[in-house]
Amino acid sequence: MRVLAIVPALDEARSLPGVVAGLRAAPVPLDVCVVDDGSSDDTARVAARAGAAVLRLPVNLGIGGAVQAGYLWARERGYDAAVQVDGDGQHDPASLPALLAPIADGRADLAVGSRFLAEGGFRSTAARRVGIRYLSWLLRLRSGARVTDATSGFRAAGRRAIELFAASYPSDYPEPEAIALATRNGLSIVEVPVRMHERRHGRSSISSLRAVYYMVKVTAALVILPLPRERQDAAEG
Repeated sequence: MRVLAIVPALDEARSLPGVVAGLRAAPVPLDVCVVDDGSSDDTARVAARAGAAVLRLPVNLGIGGAVQAGYLWARERGYDAAVQVDGDGQHDPASLPALLAPIADGRADLAVGSRFLAEGGFRSTAARRVGIRYLSWLLRLRSGARVTDATSGFRAAGRRAIELFAASYPSDYPEPEAIALATRNGLSIVEVPVRMHERRHGRSSISSLRAVYYMVKVTAALVILPLPRERQDAAEG
């Protein structure tokens, strides 16, 4: 397979040399595309120096817009699979073979990496773990998707998912909504155990206040999501 690593990055100049080097040394051959989402630091220059292709967005679009730009790049260049990898160093390239395996053998269109199915590694704070469990429950209720790590941005997409996400991708805090979108469009989804690390530099963009907004916004998006057709038929019957 031709594989593209999509790395959305906002002011990640300190982390990117290690992230890109880790991806280029990964046990799976791949190309690296860093999407600079309107950074105010040297993110683009550092990424290019590290050997990545760089897409520079003229304004900050948010994580959803940056990831969709990466999927557009993957679609236009005919990649067979794309992996999303955060630019802060949390995602371990050693997990890439396991993440890509369901795509390569045709078992799934989208493979989501779950930190809760692997031994060890960083699993976020207790409060965020509670929020993740809640979103996983709501996602299952509204779309039928069964995932333990609904907010994981470490995932692999096959050609069908690349096509879908290049055409349409949730804009704001998109991880749970993207799973629901894939399910609504008939894509098959599996979870794969992966290891994650604490971010190497800086702080998460999700503060306590933004975490509240995150939960409210994603809840509203999933609540108004139409039920899958088969579940609608069951409810009406």
